[in-house]
Amino acid sequence: MSDTPRLHKAGSALLERARDLRTTIERDAGPAEAQGSLTAPVVDALHEAGLFGIWVPAALGGAELSPRELLDVFRELSYADPSTGWVVMATTLENGTAGAYLGDDAVARVFEGSRMPLLAGQGTRPGVAVPDGGGFRLSERWSFASGIRHAQYVHSAAAIEGTGEVRIFVTPIDSAELLGNWDVLGLRATGSLDYAIDGVFVPDSHSHDFATDEPLRGGAIYRLGLLDQAFICHSGWALGVGRRLLDELARHASARAGRPGQIAARDAFHTDFARAEAKFRAATALVLQTWDDVERTLDSGGRLDVRQETMVRLALNHITWTTADVAGFAYASGGTSALRDGLTQRLFRDVQAGTAHITSGPGALAECGRELAGLAPGQSWRIFALEG
Repeated sequence: MSDTPRLHKAGSALLERARDLRTTIERDAGPAEAQGSLTAPVVDALHEAGLFGIWVPAALGGAELSPRELLDVFRELSYADPSTGWVVMATTLENGTAGAYLGDDAVARVFEGSRMPLLAGQGTRPGVAVPDGGGFRLSERWSFASGIRHAQYVHSAAAIEGTGEVRIFVTPIDSAELLGNWDVLGLRATGSLDYAIDGVFVPDSHSHDFATDEPLRGGAIYRLGLLDQAFICHSGWALGVGRRLLDELARHASARAGRPGQIAARDAFHTDFARAEAKFRAATALVLQTWDDVERTLDSGGRLDVRQETMVRLALNHITWTTADVAGFAYASGGTSALRDGLTQRLFRDVQAGTAHITSGPGALAECGRELAGLAPGQSWRIFALEG
């Protein structure tokens, strides 16, 4: 168990490195979408900048950023390209939690190289794990393994046969068959393939309880547990993409100022842009305020109460769907420029893909409303629902 109750904070250097990569990431965004995965130069640049180690415990050579620091990095990378931001948030969450929660034998193997390992997989729809001696036999087909083409290990949720306990299992990449079916509207460059594992033995130390919030190494961020940490990922992603949409729309309007019939001269556009900006800034403020409150709790050695658990879910849902509204406005205002293949069209498509993620679904929002209205006394959060 960790003896470091406080948050570890690494400062702004990694954020500056993320910002410095914007030109490289933007240059390769089109080719990455065409090939269905990030380009090798972008992956190498992310490694060289240390960005795949931002969530890994400091004891394992990682940066172990705080929630607010992670939000800022994901916002910056997602502003440059939504698929790049998505791959980094997914893989760093998984290598960070592996470093915090896996047994010593597993950590020694997974983190033995000079480069930070990349993990990819599915942690929400469990497969089946059959107990077998000092471990388990893992089998299932999983979907949405973002970044798996760049990964060395696979991160998979499975329920233990006989008990129903859900655990995360980490296996070498060659244990999985990649099914190559990522044919989607948006976030194409994430390469979020389906994959299958059939009866692979996983030692006990290479797995951990899905719901654990007791890290074996690392500081207070890992006391959030896996799911609450995932809310950081998707919140930071939406912050970056929404900001980029509004900035691109402003550039589009300014470039056409003075031409007859253009949106730059329309009062209705001015009004709608002001409303979109206000809504997005308000949703952004809610995310940042919520995670500031979380950081104060974690840094004092505490754990989140039910209301704070509600707010991290509500803030994510609100920024995600506000960004979707912004995307619709930007696409409609972009006219034929947005219709054609290009940045605005790609951003619009990427947002539609991002809203489909389970963390921003309608069920959790309804449960947030129930708790906020005082209609769930004595209940606590169990993944996306409140239970007594």
